[in-house]
Amino acid sequence: MGEFMNGCSCIPYLRFGEGEPLVFIHGLGEVKEGWANQFEFADQYDLIIPDLRGHGEYQRPGEISIKHFAEDIISLLKGLRIESAHICGLSMGGMVAQEIYRQAPEMCRSLMLVSTFHYVPETLGRIFLNYQKAHTENKSSDVLIKTAAKICLYSWSKDNLEKFYQFYKPNRKYYFKAMEACLKVNNLTLLPKIKVPTLIIGGQYDSVIPAWVQLLMHQQIPHSEFVIFRNTGHVAKLEAKDSFNRVLRNFLNKHKRAG
Repeated sequence: MGEFMNGCSCIPYLRFGEGEPLVFIHGLGEVKEGWANQFEFADQYDLIIPDLRGHGEYQRPGEISIKHFAEDIISLLKGLRIESAHICGLSMGGMVAQEIYRQAPEMCRSLMLVSTFHYVPETLGRIFLNYQKAHTENKSSDVLIKTAAKICLYSWSKDNLEKFYQFYKPNRKYYFKAMEACLKVNNLTLLPKIKVPTLIIGGQYDSVIPAWVQLLMHQQIPHSEFVIFRNTGHVAKLEAKDSFNRVLRNFLNKHKRAG
């Protein structure tokens, strides 16, 4: 594990493997270790897996926003002297991946946008945020985590639940700030400008961000690829590990640089 100093902040990250750089960006309430099922990509890729502000070990975060999440990762890559990387983000991480492309398109070799979205109408976002706050403010962290597991997962098997609990560790102090940041995302004009190879992934029974949202994204991003995983919810990387990794690897291998 490493830490990179970005101004006054330290960005904790995992780095291992060899090959072209591949960045994995976790979702809301998750930690970097939540990509454990994808650590096997180290056999072909140089993995860089950071904690986002207010998540995991990044607990002196400054301002919480998608813009700042992206700036941190761009700074981290520059600090590691990585000129460009494949960028994969889940849910909120997918919004960060889009923002990295907005800020530094030349640093993106490809994008993998997993169970994410590109836009929420302002009124709908405000209603959703107020609803979430009202229904969680008096609940214990344990209850919140168990509720999130049942919303995010399609299969509530003991194994799936245990893995989810292991890597879903929301920090109340920053959780709603990060949720609010997600609900401000507006990439309606960005998507048609994306020029790098892009893979969009959805889950058939995702009740957090339905797959039709990713279909809309696919329609807006020229030449993008679109895959829906059957019998999965919001976390296909966990529920469909083998097929998820196979699809990701096939996409990445297609878009490796020659030489």
